[in-house]
Amino acid sequence: MVGVIGLERIRAAADRARPYVHRTPLVPVDGALLKLECLQPTGSFKVRGFFAAAMALPEDKRSRGLITVSAGNAAQACAYAAHSLGVSCRVVMYDTAPATKIEGVKRWGGTPVLMPRPALLDWLSNQGWESEPEVFIHPFADTEVMAGHGGLGLELVEDVPDLARVLVPVGGGGLIGGTASAIKGLRPEVEVIGVQSDGYALWTRALEADGPVSITPDTIADGTTAPFDARMLPLMKEVVDRWLTVPEPRLRAAIPELAVAGKVVAEGAGALAYAAIEQLEPGPVTVAVVSGGNIDPKLLASLLS
Repeated sequence: MVGVIGLERIRAAADRARPYVHRTPLVPVDGALLKLECLQPTGSFKVRGFFAAAMALPEDKRSRGLITVSAGNAAQACAYAAHSLGVSCRVVMYDTAPATKIEGVKRWGGTPVLMPRPALLDWLSNQGWESEPEVFIHPFADTEVMAGHGGLGLELVEDVPDLARVLVPVGGGGLIGGTASAIKGLRPEVEVIGVQSDGYALWTRALEADGPVSITPDTIADGTTAPFDARMLPLMKEVVDRWLTVPEPRLRAAIPELAVAGKVVAEGAGALAYAAIEQLEPGPVTVAVVSGGNIDPKLLASLLS
């Protein structure tokens, strides 16, 4: 099981990743502050965790190359990290992954391996990477990946002294697990709120069932459609104070709202936290994490029209 990540480990991971990632800005929109992880080098927060994990590997292991499994953003982060560190990369991806994200992997020299969702989930659950030559980095349940994401939490505590609430989109749980571990380690009174779409409300259902659930995704937040991983359940119970579910029509409306009001391009997963702000009572200082901006151009055009 994955437990709360300690501050010492988070700080060490953030230090390893720091030369390769941005300290992203905070911008005020609609009474909240937006943490713009969409401005990271590959367009999402994932680079924090992948550099932290890759740099933690012994050189002889890292030189074998990297492999991961991803709907798209972890795929690009893995490819970018491998490119920056001068090693090879392959990524197992859904064959329905947005073309933008597949091309992003190729742009950084990575090789996409496309599979239908059932085959990919089977490969993941049966640890198919064990027969591959590269070193596997789990996209969300790897402790060093989560520790790297914890750097985001460190930045929030440092940059927002009166921080009261943080809204975080949740897929596999790596981002909120790392971010919340950092925040709770420094400011336990800050409320951490997990956000999902009603088109894939995996964690709210899993917490209700106190165990595994299987849901077919029906959401534009493709970055949150990771499968349930039982190892993450205790961590979600411990560090997430509240869960909000965003109706899919509201999520679709939030993307053009962000573009107009905040001049921010966000993908579905990236807009989730902003879309949930209207469900909160006004007042306390609130940060919404815009986790990524890798939206398909055709989808963006259709939502803006």
